[in-house]
Amino acid sequence: MLKMFLTFVRGSAAIAEERFADRNALLILDQQMRDAAGAFERAKKALAVAIAQDRQESERLAASHARIADLENRVAAALTAGDDALAREGAEAIAALEADRAAAAGAQALFAAEIVRLRRHVGQAQARIAELDRGRRLARASEAVRQMRQGRIETGPTRESTLAEAEQTLKRLRERQVEAEAAETAFDELDGAAAASVTEKLAAKGFGPRLRSTADDVLERLRSRQLQAN
Repeated sequence: MLKMFLTFVRGSAAIAEERFADRNALLILDQQMRDAAGAFERAKKALAVAIAQDRQESERLAASHARIADLENRVAAALTAGDDALAREGAEAIAALEADRAAAAGAQALFAAEIVRLRRHVGQAQARIAELDRGRRLARASEAVRQMRQGRIETGPTRESTLAEAEQTLKRLRERQVEAEAAETAFDELDGAAAASVTEKLAAKGFGPRLRSTADDVLERLRSRQLQAN
């Protein structure tokens, strides 16, 4: 029983961990990308150090060659002159320089091999980071689209509004705007009607020109036409 319970606990923990990773996949990916970028920068610095040290060993090796060649000429001259003691001293110096030259050559070979390895590693890492960055941008865009679709196929977080809710809000807003415009128009019409009514009353009392013709005006106009015709 205890073994079964422990298995259940481990299974529940594994499921919870998977769900947590799924919900926070983009956040985790961003941090992993930052970690990878940091490792990439450290690899580039290591490559730069290896290149600098390789150059130093090359310079040391070239200096050893030049120094040995110079001493060999001088020792040869000492031997020709019969100064064996000085020639031996020069030979000892040459032997020491040759040992240093051999060490410099070995170090340079090691640095050259390390530079090749680091260049390959940096190149591969750069390509992988670029590919991951492209994938991350695509995943972020896909996640944004998925979140916008939550109102239609998924239940979104209670604190977030869906597209359908936004559309309903816009619809209500437009309806209120139409009602407000209709009310404003009706109010303007009432104001205009009231003003027209007052103007008609004033015109009927003979104050100002008439607003429309009367029956007397029509008869007067017709009589004038008949007189003109005769």
